[in-house]
Amino acid sequence: MKAIRTTRPRTGIPAVVVLALLAAAGCGTQRPGAAAAAGSARTPVAAPSTPADAPCPGESTAPTPPARPPAAPPGDHYAENHGFRVPIPLHGPLRCEGLAAVKRVEDALEPLRRRGDFTTAGTRGALTGLGYAAGKVRVYENGPTGVGFLVEAPRMCLEGTWDQDATRAEAFGGYPDHSGCEVPSGGH
Repeated sequence: MKAIRTTRPRTGIPAVVVLALLAAAGCGTQRPGAAAAAGSARTPVAAPSTPADAPCPGESTAPTPPARPPAAPPGDHYAENHGFRVPIPLHGPLRCEGLAAVKRVEDALEPLRRRGDFTTAGTRGALTGLGYAAGKVRVYENGPTGVGFLVEAPRMCLEGTWDQDATRAEAFGGYPDHSGCEVPSGGH
């Protein structure tokens, strides 16, 4: 009669090889408290954050609190699903250029505001008078005595409204999901 021999696979060798590789890589060799006692050789990695901007010429050095969106109730994904509509902020030298552009726009519209000239034609004339191309300037009525505008300037967007009470403008870097300065109408 022929004997049937069965052989078991050697599972111990691969485990020994894996442990040797882990030990050679340094995995599992740090003891609790050893890094604190001897000083850690690793440099801590900072979490991603908003870039710190130096004050621009003419800007107050008083810190302004960062704008935070209102907290959404648990399970509400509105902010997450509409993040494509949040304008990209400007940083560094481009931020300073944006603040200067906003000041020029506000200064150009102020005489119209004092005169009560809340027309789209007057607003368009003031903005193109600053050197912005007519095809890159959009102007629209904003209520009974107000005007809104959107300017696609080189390297940034300028947007705002003005009425009998005040002129409000801001500069931003466009939107995450498309080029141009128009608010995107669709997301992911």
